[in-house]
Amino acid sequence: MWYHRLSHLHSRLQDLLKGGVIYPALPQPNFKSLLPLAVHWHHTASKSLTCAWQQHEDHFELKYANTVMRFDYVWLRDHCRSASCYNSKTHQRSLDTASVDLCIKPKTIRLDETTLFFTWPDGHVTKYDLNWLVKNSYEGQKQKVIQPRILWNAEIYQQAQVPSVDCQSFLETNEGLKKFLQNFLLYGIAFVENVPPTQEHTEKLAERISLIRETIYGRMWYFTSDFSRGDTAYTKLALDRHTDTTYFQEPCGIQVFHCLKHEGTGGRTLLVDGFYAAEQVLQKAPEEFELLSKVPLKHEYIEDVGECHNHMIGIGPVLNIYPWNKELYLIRYNNYDRAVINTVPYDVVHRWYTAHRTLTIELRRPENEFWVKLKPGRVLFIDNWRVLHGRECFTGYRQLCGCYLTRDDVLNTARLLGLQA
Repeated sequence: MWYHRLSHLHSRLQDLLKGGVIYPALPQPNFKSLLPLAVHWHHTASKSLTCAWQQHEDHFELKYANTVMRFDYVWLRDHCRSASCYNSKTHQRSLDTASVDLCIKPKTIRLDETTLFFTWPDGHVTKYDLNWLVKNSYEGQKQKVIQPRILWNAEIYQQAQVPSVDCQSFLETNEGLKKFLQNFLLYGIAFVENVPPTQEHTEKLAERISLIRETIYGRMWYFTSDFSRGDTAYTKLALDRHTDTTYFQEPCGIQVFHCLKHEGTGGRTLLVDGFYAAEQVLQKAPEEFELLSKVPLKHEYIEDVGECHNHMIGIGPVLNIYPWNKELYLIRYNNYDRAVINTVPYDVVHRWYTAHRTLTIELRRPENEFWVKLKPGRVLFIDNWRVLHGRECFTGYRQLCGCYLTRDDVLNTARLLGLQA
């Protein structure tokens, strides 16, 4: 704006000085030389590349692939992939980040084809592929999700007709395993059919995709209504929807259920997509969604039955989101195990109860409830960070076995098969 005003003033001075006397033309001031270097954009355009970059005093700005990105100079030096800074065989950083000058700036910057070159004051050269910068920039990550998924209620899931995977295909082929994991990642639940109804075969199935996580309940467990543990689950009573191990600092990632025997009635398993319900809250009451993602709560498990003596406490909000893209990645919801609310000030706690009620209403909508009868031979895998489960009351003898899986190992298996996770 001020550049145009100065140009206008120069023209007016020329006019005023022309009163009957011929004055030599005033030299046009080089106003552009007064502008900071930061406004100078470097453009590159071709059929295959449209790119512009700008060197600011404290950061580098890049426009490429419909994305405007800003990079701190220390970041650009720290992420150098040259042989002296990064071990490409181990995929580990060799550069000592603490040795980088916090005031570092590049001496020169140039673009060659699709590669940016930064030359630093000590002569070291860092090069970056433009697509790598888009993929790894903060702005690029904001546009991406870590794990693609399909949100569902009962009708959506049933209409999708998600196929189960046969036990033999699951155990013996990568195709069957990949199909299973793809379903699991998208929906948060998946089934394997024709599994011999024994603990040993269930364990073998679980080990196909992950290490089994040993907890206070053991490695593999039998699950009956003998009240052998201090938990409502070990009864014949109905269980409302919930996620497990909310009282762990990191709740278990995946739960495996296999009904080995049931001589009686009832006992259907309830499944609810917690992420679908949370999305409804986000659309209808975004301020309540935000509150549920920020307020930390304690969950607690106290047990003193027989030889089992435990006191577990886990702390975290009901909804857990990645801060850069607001993607929901974990729901911690268990009204049975929620401890005394003493981590919330009085002027926030009532608003939290309101938000919790809004989420609970969504979780309890009948159209969001998917009921399934577990039976011998059919193994159910549940994403315990996403899908809530419960059950209706039952009669007779009912025996389940199962385990928890480490989430990291399940996702590791998926990535090795080429899936995004």
